[in-house]
Amino acid sequence: MMSPEVPIIILILSIPVYFVCLWSMKKLNIGTIKNRKKLALIPTVIVSPIVYVGLILTWIASVSYYPSRDFTQSQWNANVEQRYELSEDIIQSKMLIGKSLDEVITVLGTGYLSKQEDKIIYELGFVPALFGIDPDFLEIKLNNGIVVSVRQYQG
Repeated sequence: MMSPEVPIIILILSIPVYFVCLWSMKKLNIGTIKNRKKLALIPTVIVSPIVYVGLILTWIASVSYYPSRDFTQSQWNANVEQRYELSEDIIQSKMLIGKSLDEVITVLGTGYLSKQEDKIIYELGFVPALFGIDPDFLEIKLNNGIVVSVRQYQG
């Protein structure tokens, strides 16, 4: 269901789109001076909703963007709420795979959220997302005290 504001926003967007279409038709010498104003309505009706969708997608992309940084212990320890920026490097580089629990704690520190025999969980903070209201976590699974997998999940 479309909200009542959408047609109004598209109508407002159509004003500059109309003038850009009119200007483009004049530069490309499309139509005559008399019918150019009517002809400019056709691309305006088509392009205005596309511009609206493009603006919405751009907004969503900007809200969901966050940098991915290479892991360093100092950055990891400096800000618990931004650890998600480092988690991709930890997972993709497989830097923890094959390490013992003590080695993991040496690298990531004792600020874990949960520690069990078969896994240890670190808080990563809130990953920027459109509807991201839950924190993310780094789960490190162990088999006989050795790391076998590392994954990120939303809590």
